[in-house]
Amino acid sequence: MTLDELFAAAGAAAWGGVAFRRLLPFLSTEALEKVEALCPRPRTVLTAAFPYYAGARPGNLSLYARGEDYHRVVVRRLNTICDHLRQIYPEESFFPSADSSPLPEREAAWLSGIGLRGASGLLILPPHGTYVFLGTILTCAALEAPERPPAPDCPRCGACRAACPAGALGEGGPDPSRCLSELTQRKGELTEAEEAFLRAHPLIWGCDFCQRACPYNAAPARSPLPEFSTDLVDSLESADLEGLTNRAFREKYGNRAFAWRGPGPLRRNLALRRE
Repeated sequence: MTLDELFAAAGAAAWGGVAFRRLLPFLSTEALEKVEALCPRPRTVLTAAFPYYAGARPGNLSLYARGEDYHRVVVRRLNTICDHLRQIYPEESFFPSADSSPLPEREAAWLSGIGLRGASGLLILPPHGTYVFLGTILTCAALEAPERPPAPDCPRCGACRAACPAGALGEGGPDPSRCLSELTQRKGELTEAEEAFLRAHPLIWGCDFCQRACPYNAAPARSPLPEFSTDLVDSLESADLEGLTNRAFREKYGNRAFAWRGPGPLRRNLALRRE
């Protein structure tokens, strides 16, 4: 099978590849050390985008967190590609990851030309808009990937910036410390201003304001992947978490992307909305 066929069979809406050396400007010394610990002679990074939009359903969880945990899904699907490549290149190593490696995934996707660089910091892949998860395969093999120019920027219409309640999207790009999605996941004490943001926020996990405002998301294509389109958890209420120990919470929701922080932030966010 060709790489095109392998990625299509894995459910990717688009894929590309970039020589590892082109990612060096985006890697800190610590990140580079982690990459080389995984793969001592990194040569190629393959990037794939997996669509997750399941419709504009009501709920208090971000759309990305309603299906199965994307970390698990994307790595599982990428592993089907890695298994095939390991047979062809038995002397080489292949490391799949999704939002859990030192690689700069979005930069790899942009450099491989598979989508637009959104002002929100997200990849835009028509017809799926920004509703895609990215995954990478790091390898020592010098694979032949399609040569594409780096992705262009989106038109910078300003819709995402205007929609962000916390002003996290400035001229210099996204500011994670002001992002409401990050704030909903933060543990520990919050400032009064941060609590005020969460009281007014319609979601208890994540934030979709910038994505809903993006013109490329006006009519996104639905995901064909069952992990992201069936058995969805749209909302959580206090009764869903009542009496759950951390272990019981993991047993009930451990296959969801909102579960990695445990029940604490979710309970706090629900309580703030009731105040």
